[in-house]
Amino acid sequence: MPFRIALSGLNAASSDLGVTANNIANTATVGFKGSRAEFGDVYAVAYQGISDTATGSGVRLSNVSQQFGQGNIDFTDNSLDMAISGEGFFVLSDEGSLNYSRAGTFSVDREGYVVNAQNMRVQVYPPNSTGQINTGVLTDLRLDTTEGAPSPTTSIEVGANLPADDSAPPTPVFDPNDATSFNGSTSTTVYDSLGTAMTGTLYFVKDGTTANTWDAYFYIDGTAIGGAQQLVFNPDGTLNTPANGDINFGTFTPTNGAAPLSPTVNYSNATQYGGGFGVNQLMQDGFASGRLSGIDVDPSGVVLARFTNGQSQPLGQIALANFPNPQGLQQQGNTSWAETFSSGTAVLGQAGTGSLGLIQSGALEGSNVDLTEQLVNLITAQRNFQANAQVISTADSVTQTIINIR
Repeated sequence: MPFRIALSGLNAASSDLGVTANNIANTATVGFKGSRAEFGDVYAVAYQGISDTATGSGVRLSNVSQQFGQGNIDFTDNSLDMAISGEGFFVLSDEGSLNYSRAGTFSVDREGYVVNAQNMRVQVYPPNSTGQINTGVLTDLRLDTTEGAPSPTTSIEVGANLPADDSAPPTPVFDPNDATSFNGSTSTTVYDSLGTAMTGTLYFVKDGTTANTWDAYFYIDGTAIGGAQQLVFNPDGTLNTPANGDINFGTFTPTNGAAPLSPTVNYSNATQYGGGFGVNQLMQDGFASGRLSGIDVDPSGVVLARFTNGQSQPLGQIALANFPNPQGLQQQGNTSWAETFSSGTAVLGQAGTGSLGLIQSGALEGSNVDLTEQLVNLITAQRNFQANAQVISTADSVTQTIINIR
C-alpha cells in the first residue's frame, strides 16, 4: 500500500513540475496566462462510507487552473498591436469558428484583413452608412486600401472684417485683375466632384453711394460665378443682409467633365468694424481623393482609417468578449481559448462597457507569470518528488526486513 501512495505522490509532483515548467517556458509569450496545479486527496470509499481509521490512498491531480490575472503592458511601434487593460478577450474568427485571445499581436494579410499569427481574423462591430457603429452584428476587420472618394465643395464659411472707414475704390468698374477696383480679397481652395483642386477667390467692394453696403464677387480659377451680391451691415457692424448670411452666386461648370459646382458662401460671421481688412475664418467642406495613410485605435476600440486628404472614417469597433467562468475555457494553444459549457456563453460588448476593459493601441500584454514565484514552486515540487521517492525507499526496506524474518 505505501508503494501505491508514494507512487501517486510522485505522479502529482511530476504534474506540478510540468505545470511549473510550462509557466516558466512561457514567461515571454504575449497574452499567456499562467496555470496552477490543484490536487485532491484520495480515499477508498465503501458502501458504508469512509472508516474513521482510514489512512488514505494518496493524491491525484484534480485540476490545472488558468490564472487570468492582468499581465504587464509593454508599448510597441505598431498601431495594430493591442492590449486589453482589464477584463475581456479579443474575438477571432477561424474560418467562421470563434476563438478568444488576450494576445493582440495583429497584422494585415494580403487581402487587407487584420489577423493574428494563425491567420484568425479580428472581429469588429461594423459602421453603418452614416458612420455609426452597428453593435448587432460581427464582421471581419478589413483595412480599406482603395482611394478615398473625393467630395465637392458645397459651402464656404467666411469670417472677415470689412473696414467701416474705407471709401469706395478709385476705379469704379470692378476688375479682378485691377487691385484699385476692390477693397479686399481672400482665396481658398475648392474641389469639384472629381477631387480637382481649384482656387476660389472672394472680392469685396465698398459701395460709394449707400452707407454700410458692400458688393461681393466670387471667382473660381479666374471665372466669375454670377454677378455682384450685396452685403448690408447694421450700424453696430453686424450683418443685416442676407439675414442668414447665405449667398449662392450661381453655378460653375468645370472643363474636366466634373459635375457643375454651386457652393453656398456664408457671410454670417462677417463684420464691418473700424480698423483694417482682415480674414479670421475661411473654411470649405470639399476635399480631394486620398490614400490610406494610417490607422488609429481609440480606448473604446474604434478603428479609424486616416487618409492623405485629411479625412478619416471608422472601419469598425473591436468586439470584446467575457465569460461567467473564464477558467472553464478550453485551451486551444497559441494563447487562444474556446467556449465550453463550463465557461458559460460569451458575453460580447464594447471596450469600456460593462465588465470589459479598455483597449491600448500600440501595446501588448505580456505573460502574467511571476518568474520568481515559479522558481520557488519548482523547488517545492522537487522536494515533494524527493520525499515521495524516499517513502518508496523506506517501504522497500520495511518489506525487505519482513521477507528476511525467519
